[in-house]
Parts: sequence; C-alpha cells; structure tokens
Amino acid sequence: MKHLMLMAALITSLSLPAWAVEPDEVLDDPALEARARILSKDLRCLVCRNESIDESNAELARDLRLVLRERLVAGDSDTEAMEYLVNRYGEYVLLRPTVSGANWMLWAAGPIMLLIALGIGGSFIRSRSKAPAKSEEALSEDEKARLKAILDE
Repeated sequence: MKHLMLMAALITSLSLPAWAVEPDEVLDDPALEARARILSKDLRCLVCRNESIDESNAELARDLRLVLRERLVAGDSDTEAMEYLVNRYGEYVLLRPTVSGANWMLWAAGPIMLLIALGIGGSFIRSRSKAPAKSEEALSEDEKARLKAILDE
C-alpha cells in the first residue's frame, strides 16, 4: 500500500507544470511576484517554440523574466511592462498576439481558407450530381469470347 501511495504521489508531481523561475529571480514583494508570474505566462520564450518564459530554461527566457521584473519594480503598470517588451522584441514575444494591423490577416486566414475549401467542395459535389450517369455497355460477342479464353487459361 505504501508503494502504491508513493507511486501516486510521484505521478501527480510529474504532471504538475515545471517552472523555470530560479530563486534569485523571485521578487521580495509577493504582490509584484504574482504580477510577474501572471505576465510571464503570456510572454513567449524567443528560443523555445510556444513555451512561456515562465516555463523555459533558456538563457534568453531568464533575461526576459529579469527585464519584466525590473520594469515592475520600477513602477510600470502591467500594460506598460508588456508594451516595453513588445517594443523591444516585437509582437512575436506575445503568446497571444493582438488582432490588429497586419496580424488580422493571419487571424482571418484560417476561416477564409475553410470557407474557400467548403465552396470548392460544394461546387464539385454539385457538378458531380449534375453529370450524366455513365452507361455501362454489355460486352460484345468477340469480347466475351476473348474473356472466356483468358479465364480458361
């Protein structure tokens, strides 16, 4: 029973998210640290794909976490700190980019392509239903004789 409980505890601990924030990065003020953690979940590690800086062990992710915490300690609001990082690294640093400017094309491309595919598929099905059915002709006597000779071999 003890082994079973130990295994369950081990499996549960492995399923928890692994945070890469190191102890020397943690702010003394718990409120600022909580804000930093919330904001860092929305920032992409520029080295790792689709991993937040809070989860990444990359050196650049550490630098981004430190810059974010410096901005919060300096008195920036959440919006100002995020804008600072976006101005410095570009919108790619956001895990959820905004739907403005040229990004609207990227957001709209998926639904537009789906509508185009549905239109093409619908027109193909409609044209196939209007096409005349193929009439199957019976084999001629010569073809029947050739077929019988091939099958008898």
